[in-house]
Amino acid sequence: MIPQLPYASAPPHSSCVLQLSATPRGARLGRLLAVEQLRAWGVPWGRPDRILAELLANAVTHGRVPGRDFRLALTVDATRIVRIEVTDTRYDRLPDPAAGGRGLAVVEELSDCWGVVTGPPPWKTVYAEVSPYRPPAQGIHDPVDRETGTRETAPHEANKETG
Repeated sequence: MIPQLPYASAPPHSSCVLQLSATPRGARLGRLLAVEQLRAWGVPWGRPDRILAELLANAVTHGRVPGRDFRLALTVDATRIVRIEVTDTRYDRLPDPAAGGRGLAVVEELSDCWGVVTGPPPWKTVYAEVSPYRPPAQGIHDPVDRETGTRETAPHEANKETG
């Protein structure tokens, strides 16, 4: 269970660590609990939420090893920077932005910085840091309409439907 802190604003340094099953349900639970923790700390959660969604989905999709969990760590420092770390047990499969997926492009656009730390084997940690108070860069496009909850169809998905 996530510790709910009774702060109206985040204390100088707050952190939360969760161990989750490497399943879509575990990723969804991690995202929900992390957003609730950010709310408890009084930190805007919009941009961190989108980064969480991508990193957790990647951990479950590309970093999953049957029978092994993954870890989500969330930290807010004194400057109110949110650091998201997702650790899985596939150090041999590093994130590759050139592979053409949209997930890491979203993380790169929304975060102040992101990267990967490997080791010790079999672990790797993908992290992102974001200032939720900084407005997003111009040209950020959200493929999900927040009012209706509908998701745009990617060009390669649209070709499958028509072809």
